[in-house]
Amino acid sequence: MRASAAREETGDWKLGLLVMGMAPLLLNSCASFEGGSGDWSQSDMPFGTPVGSAGEIIGGGAGSNELAASPAYYKRPTPRAGQATTWGPSISSRMTYTSFSRASSKPADGVAMIWYNDKEGIEAMTNKSYYTSNGRKRAAGGMVEWGMKSGLGTMRNYHANGKRFVVGRNGSKYSLSVKNNARSRLEVVLSVDGLDVVDGKQASIKKRGYIVWPGQTIEVKGWRSSESDVASFVFSPVSSSYAVLKHDNPRNVGVVGIAVFTEKGVDPWSGRSTDANKRFAASPFAEAPMERAR
Repeated sequence: MRASAAREETGDWKLGLLVMGMAPLLLNSCASFEGGSGDWSQSDMPFGTPVGSAGEIIGGGAGSNELAASPAYYKRPTPRAGQATTWGPSISSRMTYTSFSRASSKPADGVAMIWYNDKEGIEAMTNKSYYTSNGRKRAAGGMVEWGMKSGLGTMRNYHANGKRFVVGRNGSKYSLSVKNNARSRLEVVLSVDGLDVVDGKQASIKKRGYIVWPGQTIEVKGWRSSESDVASFVFSPVSSSYAVLKHDNPRNVGVVGIAVFTEKGVDPWSGRSTDANKRFAASPFAEAPMERAR
């Protein structure tokens, strides 16, 4: 924007100074918020309207004194920086049901996590001190390998302070890849941004997950929307994330979690029933208790 003042022949220089003094205010009204490109051609909101949720307009538009005096404008928090995940286009992904009894209510070797963010965010989280690796990484005592995929392969891992990070790119789809290294079925419960990947609601290890057969690799591409489709995972700004738009809760954005459960009565490393080991405790000459006739 360019502020200019046409002087009258009387030489009223005060008017010129007044308009020039207002230039910073006029420039400020054109500021772009939260990664905005400045292209308002696709928006129904008036040019210069600064903030607000979908359909909400604070103040009266560009150059409005009402906007400058609006308490809501100053109380509105600055949009949170970094990345999250939004609800993307639908992808075909069929699901069926099967029975599975957990050996324990606690996941094997605890819960594993991957933190993700944009490049600047990862550098801040690691203090620029990290080493990198490729491919899926082991979890649950080595029973599974898992990672985040985007494009043609698994995303590069950044390691710092015992934590694992990946760098995402806004607008890119991604998926979660899990391989079962054990010799028995495993149940894996996955979460993205604190939300369960099956129902899109608050995640909990008490919820049921996907069953992965020995040697099988599954690819979870999104939050399940039906038994035949999922809504793809797409990197996005925090303000556009599913956690914010649906649940208004950005607290757990930027983290992916996995909890692995073994099957009751089955040794995950041998694939045999645990009853086999119990048989070695049997005695060949144990005397049965006496019975009394009635």
